[in-house]
Amino acid sequence: MIPASLQNRILIVDDDAANVRFLERLLAHGGYDDVLTAMSGVVALGKATGNQPDLILLDLHMPGVDGYEVLDTLRSSGGAGVYIPILVYTADITLEARKRALELGASDFLTKPGDAHEILLRVRNFLVVRQLHLQLSAKNETLEEMVRDRTLALEQSQFEVVERLALAGERRDDDTGEHTRRVGELSRQIARAMGLPNQTLELLAQAARLHDLGKIGVPDSVLLKPGRLTPEEFKEMQLHCMSGAKILSDGRTPLLQMAERIARSHHERFDGTGYPDGLAGEAIPIEARIVSVADVFDALTHARPYKVAWEVNEAIAEIKAQSGRQFDPRVVDAFLLTSPIT
Repeated sequence: MIPASLQNRILIVDDDAANVRFLERLLAHGGYDDVLTAMSGVVALGKATGNQPDLILLDLHMPGVDGYEVLDTLRSSGGAGVYIPILVYTADITLEARKRALELGASDFLTKPGDAHEILLRVRNFLVVRQLHLQLSAKNETLEEMVRDRTLALEQSQFEVVERLALAGERRDDDTGEHTRRVGELSRQIARAMGLPNQTLELLAQAARLHDLGKIGVPDSVLLKPGRLTPEEFKEMQLHCMSGAKILSDGRTPLLQMAERIARSHHERFDGTGYPDGLAGEAIPIEARIVSVADVFDALTHARPYKVAWEVNEAIAEIKAQSGRQFDPRVVDAFLLTSPIT
């Protein structure tokens, strides 16, 4: 795990001076001493462009240029492809506000005034992801200048970073990180049974490990709840697909591009009743259709805080029963040809 660094630069954007002071004191308590502030959207855009923050805490509702416009401008003008976490810090808890902000590029939400400990944890988690992206970007820039015989070194570097990213997203409800490994390997087996090219098999095995990266932003109260989620909690859980896709967006390698498609679409259903986009049939990326089966099978056959593990034959029967509804029948047929890892 990469430790939080005192060199991390954080930009606070809020038109309320009291909120700004609260966050400044809280971040100082957490060891962050490079903190910039902006009390308007216009000033925020100038400081974000000229000071290269590692993380932005952004209010949504401000006079003039509001938080939505700041989000839209920063994400559309990013260009460099290196992920900068933008945590929305707002009193607006409506689902519409969350959806709009996520669509514009928000990484996560913090509700005012919020729990101080949780705010620092979220900041730390997203700074970890930021540093991993910077490492990957730096490695890519260096390796792109090297000759073709160093391609293998680039791939090895990417796979290492992917594994660390997967652990960052998975560690809160699976300390071992074995779920992501199993989903990746089972996805590879299913793809092989479907006759996909060997190069695709290796990419899929790695990219599948990032399918739940967006869970890094889901509150523990929802992610680890030992019972059935309320409708509102389920809607909040659903947002992890869009969050993960945002983190992985603008990737310049086939691996990260595939991982983005999987993160966004692995909860789509073949019959069109899934989320977040309601895609159906072959409109769902093939990689996401494969990971959907592997993910559900592994989740069913392993215990979680909110469920006991199913027997393997029961889980296989459930996968078969959902063929043509939740799952692509071709993927289910290929799954049945494999020897599922338990």
